[in-house]
Amino acid sequence: MRLDTVRQIETPEGVVLELRVAGPWTRGLALAIDQVVRSMVLSVAAGPLAFLGEAGMGMLLLLAFLMEWLYPVVFELRFGGATPGKTAMGLAVVMADGTPVTPAASLLRNLLRFADLLPMGFLLGLLTMSFDRSFRRLGDLAAGTVVVHRERLRPVGALPEARPLAVPAALLPEEQRAIIAFATRTSTWSPERAQELASTVPTLAGSPPGEAVRRLHGMARWLQGDRG
Repeated sequence: MRLDTVRQIETPEGVVLELRVAGPWTRGLALAIDQVVRSMVLSVAAGPLAFLGEAGMGMLLLLAFLMEWLYPVVFELRFGGATPGKTAMGLAVVMADGTPVTPAASLLRNLLRFADLLPMGFLLGLLTMSFDRSFRRLGDLAAGTVVVHRERLRPVGALPEARPLAVPAALLPEEQRAIIAFATRTSTWSPERAQELASTVPTLAGSPPGEAVRRLHGMARWLQGDRG
């Protein structure tokens, strides 16, 4: 059983990508921020347009339509799959294979938001997300997209700080590489995920929380020549 929301995807080139999908709570906060941005834009525009009478009202209604349906599409295509709300929450929309969202997919996922609103207040969308392991609503399922957490760039190959620990037995080269790879990638996982993986090592099974991870970090530093 997975303890986090990391999903592994293998590209046609054989490269394995890890995406951390966003859940309903984070996506809901991003949506709320976007709603505030829309409301602010319409409020600012309403003042000057009020002086234009019926023409101004028509322009305001047109602006409201564009803000509701094209606002997310424009931002997703121009700003790396993220509206202002998603940017604030560290989220982005990508295709299910991890590639950037396409214009057709962005348009489709946003046009289908009306279905997720049924029967009221995104109820259908929440139900769909609850039964999908990648938390996709109907628009995401139809468009082949997924909302993920944007990861901050980290130094590649950097080992975490740890007390060097000699390996308990002679290890094969691939086993040594696996320990080093685990240590260099720990910062990209949640603590629960790192502990879950570390506990699969037979000699570390049953270790106290965090102890297996610390021991693997120490072994990685020892294998890299740090003898403390």
